[in-house]
Order: sequence, then structure tokens, then C-alpha cells
Amino acid sequence: MQRLAILASGSGSNAEKIMEYFQKSKKASVALIASNKTDAFVLERAKKFQVPTFTFSRKEMQEGKLLEKLKQEKIDWVILAGFLLKIPEDLIRAFPDRMVNIHPALLPNYGGKGMYGMHVHEAVKAAGDESTGITIHLVNENYDDGKIIFQSATAIDPTDTPEDIAQKVHALEHRYFPEVIESLIK
Repeated sequence: MQRLAILASGSGSNAEKIMEYFQKSKKASVALIASNKTDAFVLERAKKFQVPTFTFSRKEMQEGKLLEKLKQEKIDWVILAGFLLKIPEDLIRAFPDRMVNIHPALLPNYGGKGMYGMHVHEAVKAAGDESTGITIHLVNENYDDGKIIFQSATAIDPTDTPEDIAQKVHALEHRYFPEVIESLIK
């Protein structure tokens, strides 16, 4: 049984879908929800599934406290689901090809520092793109630059607002992220 840790900084709707998906799995379970924000709603979502939580500051992450906790919990896979801090290299090295992120656009477009959440959807709308989507990729030392594992697209109507685009992207995230994680777990 593979043990998953989910890192999230906000609401945690993707984390909830993953916890729900793996609740009865024989392959994997969500063993930890970790956040850099003590008021992140993802921590409340974790309670609903009786998943332990851990909070840490950017400084504590840089000092290895998060890595220490992941090792202590015998975590096999680290899943980034709306986690906004850059991952330190020692943490990436500790989970080679076992750290996965989801991005709310079709990378390499709209990736990089500062490109998250509504910032992405607003940029997609401003560019007049006819489609957008999600990218699930391995994490490396650069923002949104790891090997792409999966992408799925959705059409954008000319009348769509950034909020409409966000809803379409969330639907793709919720549908595919848990399945793709499961397919990665050998």
C-alpha cells in the first residue's frame, strides 16, 4: 500500500477528490495533508476523511522540517494540489519521479512563477485562446517544468469569463487527477 502526502495551500478541492478516490483503494491511501497556511481550508477537508495534517512555514520547509515529517510518515508519493511554494531541491531529490503537480493550463503555456489559479485563467482569457486545460507533471527544480504525464483540454467560448474558465478547468482537475495518480503508482 503506497502512502500519499498531499501538499496544498488553499481550499483543497483537488485534495478532497483525491482523498475520496483513494478512500477504499487497495493501491494507495492519503496518509498526510500538509500545508504552509494554518488557515487553509484543505485542513478542514482532511478532518472529514480523518487524514492527519501538518502545517509548516516556508522557513521550516527550507530547513527540512517538511522532509523530516514525510520521512517519519513513510510517505511514498508527494502530490502537489494547489501548493504555491517552490519545492526545495533536497525535497525533490528525496522523491525522484514520485512528486506530482497539477497545473491549471496546458503547459508550457501559462506556467512559471506567479502563474497559478485565477492569474492563469485571466491570462488565458486576455490572450483570446480557444482552449485551455490541465497538465499533470513531475516536479523538478523549476516551476511547471517537469516531465508532462497527462494533459486534457476544454474549449473556451468567446463569452466565457475567467471564472467560467476556472470552472471548466476544475471539472477536468477533479475528473482526471486522482485517476492519473493511481496510474502512476506501480
